[in-house]
Amino acid sequence: MPSNAFHLISLGCAKNTVDSDSMAQLLARDGYRAVGDAAKANVLIVNTCGFIGPAKQESIDILRELAESKREGQILIAAGCLTQRYGAEVAKQVPGVDGILGTRRWMDIVQVVRELRKRAHSSTGSGLRPEPLYHLPVEAATVGTNEADTVRASVAGASAYLKIADGCRRPCAFCAIPLIKGTAVSRPMETILNEARRLRDSGVRELILIAQDTTDYGHDLGMKDGLAILLERLCDEVAPHPNPSPDGRGARGEGGLDWIRVMYAYPGYVTDHLIEVMATRKQVLPYLDMPLQHAHPKTLYRMRRPSNVDWVHETLGKMRSAIPNLAIRTTFIVGYPGETDDEFQALIDFVNEIRFDRVGTFQFSFEPGTTSEPLGDPIPAEVKQQRYEQLMELQQNISLQINQSYVGKTLDVLVEGYDNGISIGRSYRDAPEIDGLVLIEDKVEIGGIVPVKISGALAYDLTGVPVKFNIPIQIPNLTAKE
Repeated sequence: MPSNAFHLISLGCAKNTVDSDSMAQLLARDGYRAVGDAAKANVLIVNTCGFIGPAKQESIDILRELAESKREGQILIAAGCLTQRYGAEVAKQVPGVDGILGTRRWMDIVQVVRELRKRAHSSTGSGLRPEPLYHLPVEAATVGTNEADTVRASVAGASAYLKIADGCRRPCAFCAIPLIKGTAVSRPMETILNEARRLRDSGVRELILIAQDTTDYGHDLGMKDGLAILLERLCDEVAPHPNPSPDGRGARGEGGLDWIRVMYAYPGYVTDHLIEVMATRKQVLPYLDMPLQHAHPKTLYRMRRPSNVDWVHETLGKMRSAIPNLAIRTTFIVGYPGETDDEFQALIDFVNEIRFDRVGTFQFSFEPGTTSEPLGDPIPAEVKQQRYEQLMELQQNISLQINQSYVGKTLDVLVEGYDNGISIGRSYRDAPEIDGLVLIEDKVEIGGIVPVKISGALAYDLTGVPVKFNIPIQIPNLTAKE
């Protein structure tokens, strides 16, 4: 078992994945290498998720599995959101955990590993298991102020998530993120632009901007419309290839930053300036992920969310008018405390009327310490499940109808894989992992963006044939992994 190998499992959202990749950068800088087999590593790390009940349980289960199979000399570190809030409880439920590292100090991973290896060496042969090392500094009020000179991005093929801010200042009653990460901290714009250039130059074609609330970017820096300004500068200064060929592309095997995708917008903060940028800048995809959580004003009020449903109608109408073929993704919670049959029906009616391209649905998960705690969790599990199934069945039908409207049309597709005669990719309508796919009936160069004529539609995915082939590009490899 190599003494300089680590195995890192990242759970939860893309924002967590960025933190995981940043920890991997720091470990690599310290002489470690990533391995895909836990048995070949002497440092095991699980970057946990603490957002909702099922995610917490998944984190505990994976930690237990690694703890039970630990070999002598291996150390196990529980990091991330779950340990930030429930470090002592995690250590209690998983006796084999050696270190507890919260999400606010992910940048101290090398320090924690060194200390744990020192402790393991000094206790060898004693037969005693030392108490876990807790690295949860009380003075770390927020996350994001010290990034240890890492690139705050996660690359997968020709796409990359780039974190523009961390933490959150919104008062949502059901959410524990401000308790876990602290208030919102925006990253300096020049840093983001420099990292975007590096990603572009490594072969990234799609840049996905993420934060707990991207529309809040720059507020703490004294900026107004910070997200719109950032998008304009990305389009002007980063997206075009620095050494274009006569046809407007870079050298063979290279391209510019073709797609910029925005995730996690907050209702009420999609400004006219942002809409204008999305409508006029070709690199900014006509796609917006805006979690609405519900559609009944009383439910939203109890959630401490913006409850002006008229604003939603007005803004979505304005966006659809200004941005042709706009794809909108949203998220809803069913079974929130106090949700009556009438309130749920209002949500059903709203989804039927608006006709979102994509909808994600969660059943309410009780979170101690949040401002919704006094409301309890009074709605029976079977009612939550029934409402979940009813909403998802409705959305499946809507998604199928929208997908069918694309049959016969041509969409640009970013190709991500190939298997058994079928190439797999995504159109502008599809964010990685959470949305659909385009299945291409031919072998197409992975990493290219190719026009595909759509020939078939399913509830979530499309099928089609390539119209022509683009020049293949290099696939980025910022952090080599075994």
